[in-house]
Amino acid sequence: MSLLFAPLGLGLGVAWLELRHRLRPASPLRMTPQDWRVDDLGGRLRIEGVLEISNPHPRMEVFVPELRVEPVLLGSSDTAGLEVKTRIIADHPDEETRADGYWAAYIVKGRKSTRARVSIEITGSSPSARVDSLWVDAHWVNYGPFGRTQRRQGVLVPLRRPQPLQPDQAHFTQGEGCRVLPLRTHLLGPLDDAIAVLRTYAADLIQPGDILTIGETPVAVIQGRYRHPSEVEPGMVARLACRVFHPTSSLATACGMQTLIDLVGPTRVLAAWLGGLLMKLVGVPGGFYRLAGDQARLIDDITGTTPPYDQTIVLGPSRAEQFCRDASAELGVDVAIVDVNDLGRVKVLASSPGCDEELLGRALRPNPAGNANERTPLVLVRPGLE
Repeated sequence: MSLLFAPLGLGLGVAWLELRHRLRPASPLRMTPQDWRVDDLGGRLRIEGVLEISNPHPRMEVFVPELRVEPVLLGSSDTAGLEVKTRIIADHPDEETRADGYWAAYIVKGRKSTRARVSIEITGSSPSARVDSLWVDAHWVNYGPFGRTQRRQGVLVPLRRPQPLQPDQAHFTQGEGCRVLPLRTHLLGPLDDAIAVLRTYAADLIQPGDILTIGETPVAVIQGRYRHPSEVEPGMVARLACRVFHPTSSLATACGMQTLIDLVGPTRVLAAWLGGLLMKLVGVPGGFYRLAGDQARLIDDITGTTPPYDQTIVLGPSRAEQFCRDASAELGVDVAIVDVNDLGRVKVLASSPGCDEELLGRALRPNPAGNANERTPLVLVRPGLE
């Protein structure tokens, strides 16, 4: 008789996990960077922008009792001797702005928003030549029916941008039935527009028949699809499931696995875990990734991307097919989002209609963009020989 109730008990257990996952306490607040600008004032740089905090929930009211920003300087030179001063001004819609810069605890009501205006000054010897990017690391507290939650979100502000290559400067590398040209850009982030990046760094170089590719991680960070591990709370399923993966897998940590669970739910992850195990027993590898969905392959855990995103968990891009269609219409050439590694694995996540993906596989197999800190997320592929 007990065997008859075993499936029922298992089903109830899975249903409880799914329900608990969906009803878990969480803050609805969202932070979005807006209107950032950089002014080079000779011996100092002034960076100003807005962090908008919005509450999409129709009824819940959430307190923001604390907010601070820690700027991190990024560049190829020693930043010792540079001085950084940060000021945050609360710009609440229904309160007067304090002259002393104190962040008073504020309630963000349902379907309302508030703003924090951030000003950062970098002074010292030639700051514009020594620093090319600024990581604005925002630490803020959410307080409400879900408890007290420590939040952390970084925004990449480019301070210096490389000049786009001109046609007479382009030196293609010969590939298998094609030519390949990696294109250097500034360090990308949520202040960028992906199509504008393609247009800025490739528009003067492309010719009819070319294929322009961009890495999946740059598209994801432009879309803001990255999380600091401190914002991920691993549950029981994540802590158990992650232990069976290869140590180098992005799903081999509890936070990496929990990120996938947050996307697809614990039921699908458990089903993929069991299904993958059964498939492996009959000699079919990779079953978990097929059953868990595309994001299972695309998540990059910490250290998996270029700084400063190496300290975050980066998801795969969203609306990839639509982006490729829109970018192709804008530029007049085929566009593809790709995932390439140093082992010669080339995966085309999405491409514009009619794109020659077989050609891309041959062209990108040597990984011309690299996997280190080359900052060449774009690769122009031109069919034919020199």
